[in-house]
Amino acid sequence: MSNCDQFREMYEAYALGALDPPERSTLEAHLATGCAECAKSVAEARWLVSQLAYLAPEAATSDMLKGRLMQTVRSEAKSKSSLPVATAPRTTTSGIPYWLSAGIAALLLLTLYFAWDAHRLKQELRAANEQNQRAEQLVASAAGERAATQQKLAGMEEQMAKMHRETAILTDPASVKIMLAAQKIQAPQMVAMWHAKYGIVLTGQKVPMPSGNRVLQLWLIPKAPGGKPMPSMTVRPDANGNFVLLVSNPPAAGSHTKALAITEEPAGGSPAPTTTPKWVGAMS
Repeated sequence: MSNCDQFREMYEAYALGALDPPERSTLEAHLATGCAECAKSVAEARWLVSQLAYLAPEAATSDMLKGRLMQTVRSEAKSKSSLPVATAPRTTTSGIPYWLSAGIAALLLLTLYFAWDAHRLKQELRAANEQNQRAEQLVASAAGERAATQQKLAGMEEQMAKMHRETAILTDPASVKIMLAAQKIQAPQMVAMWHAKYGIVLTGQKVPMPSGNRVLQLWLIPKAPGGKPMPSMTVRPDANGNFVLLVSNPPAAGSHTKALAITEEPAGGSPAPTTTPKWVGAMS
């Protein structure tokens, strides 16, 4: 679309002085750039508007209109020259038949009406588009809030399921209790509860904070001779040195495990121990 296309429905309304101030300012600013096409169209629209004042039957017709219509008038006069004077068509003082003058007036009025109506419809369409955009923004915002709520709800459900599993492990008489004693460090014991169905819950209180961003990692020591420690989950105590670690799916069954051990490892854990165990507890 050319730059002038946006102004095509404004010419007649501008000539009538019916444009809104913002649209009038926009069109005048465009005309000030020297656009010949729009200047010509505005001039024609002003001419059409000016002719409404001269189309009354007794008013003198403009020279421009005479020039455009004289040929049509002469042709009609020739075709009617054989009629009696009493039946000749009535004309205005300028020689233009009344029916032709009235037709031109009606045509001009229709042109101006359609231009105004098109401008009005364009404004309504623009308002409707803006309203649709606002509605789409509201829908998108509501969808985002709904997704955030669903995510939050899923997190809460996951947390509740974890708490239920931890409670079952800690309270079920079938769980095996394992005390992990500190090795060569001054630190309280850790306590592990192992349930054959629900997993392991490891708890610690006033545990020394690992250095830097390192973590504590749980290992399962197999009963099989020469078996390598099996890596499990990692944890980092809170500011008070406390933690609760749930291992829902231990890498080995309790019947195949000789002991549990805790080492200090890099963030994310290690596939094999990189330090000597700081806590160890034998399966009873």
